[in-house]
Amino acid sequence: MALRRSDAYALLTEYTKNDNLIKHALGVEAAMRFYARKLGQEEELFGLTGLLHDFDYERWPDPADHPLKGCRILTEKGYPPEMIHAIQGHANYLNVPRESTLDRALFAVDELVGFITAVALVRPSKKVADVEVKSVRKKLKDKAFARTCSREDIETGAKELGLDLDTHIGNVLEAMKGVADQLGL
Repeated sequence: MALRRSDAYALLTEYTKNDNLIKHALGVEAAMRFYARKLGQEEELFGLTGLLHDFDYERWPDPADHPLKGCRILTEKGYPPEMIHAIQGHANYLNVPRESTLDRALFAVDELVGFITAVALVRPSKKVADVEVKSVRKKLKDKAFARTCSREDIETGAKELGLDLDTHIGNVLEAMKGVADQLGL
């Protein structure tokens, strides 16, 4: 199957109506494309994996269903097995080992994109352009802030990519700043 962003985006918006979930998918896509370029990987595969990683979440948020129902749909539509494996691996509770760079990158960026979005939204400007690595680090220490974002997953993700946390945060910030208009940030 040839990977086409237009098809992936249509699938995302067929299953996801919540604007914030769509923006999250766009943010994860941008971060995945950034890492594909940085690590010499296939950008379309990385980007579309990020775009589709949670496409089923709005309909089936329960861990018994997400992302398994979505992965079944992706399999039926002919999406590549490595994409499906990475999407399964981003859900810790499935205990799918993160073996490839694709697997590790998706896990590493997912929570961090959500966290950086939360940091941007509490800035007076509500702009990701005004977010710095040090402000993200400061908010990570505040356990009450964005408490549903797993700090452990964010730290583990950076380690699995072989990066220190500040570098990883800076990379994801740069990626998100590149699509800030699409993210409404």
